[in-house]
Amino acid sequence: MSSSAAAKPVLYAMYASSCSWRVRIALNLKQIPYDIQSISLLKPVPDTVFSNTDEYRKVNPMQQVPALHIDGHTLCDSVAIMHYLDETRPSNPLLPHDALQRAKVREIVQIICSGIQPLQNAAVLTQIGKEKYLPWAQQWISRGFRGLEQVLASSAGKYSVGDAFTMADCCLVPQVFNARRYEVDLEPYPNIVRLERELSAVPAISAGHPLRQPDCPPELASK
Repeated sequence: MSSSAAAKPVLYAMYASSCSWRVRIALNLKQIPYDIQSISLLKPVPDTVFSNTDEYRKVNPMQQVPALHIDGHTLCDSVAIMHYLDETRPSNPLLPHDALQRAKVREIVQIICSGIQPLQNAAVLTQIGKEKYLPWAQQWISRGFRGLEQVLASSAGKYSVGDAFTMADCCLVPQVFNARRYEVDLEPYPNIVRLERELSAVPAISAGHPLRQPDCPPELASK
């Protein structure tokens, strides 16, 4: 194994980023040790590399999180990172063997990662403005959850797709966390609520929780 492949991966992440949490879950599930480089997307924080600097632009041209430096390469999209981890470290797989179940996992991943999260992320809400951002976030999360709830009604078992933990679960829990942050009424989504409640006890998920990250502000971490 080359020295670059043997080096511990470095995850560039922000504690509150749901995209970062997805990757923390995948790394934890696959028992891959990694270091964290905290990135501030909001304001200068001690001991972080700021996302609006030329230095971080060299890591992630989009100046977003996460980015993962692994095997001598840097990958900058959470879904691409999870696929790479699954293809290079196949233990504890994130995708089922069955073709239809793999498609269902990808369907759920895309509903969340393309149809919900981008419409309520911090960059968009900043443009919406302080007075309008909350109803905007609630509108688009609720719209996505209505579709997601219907998909999960036919796909879910113990987990989002059947009874095996998959990439869909890596994405679901962080998105529910976002929904709660934006005060979305979750009562209409019993499948989503049940899965999130049960998944929250999975060690790979709980260890990656935003409030347990080194860059989480102390006043939040103590809650």
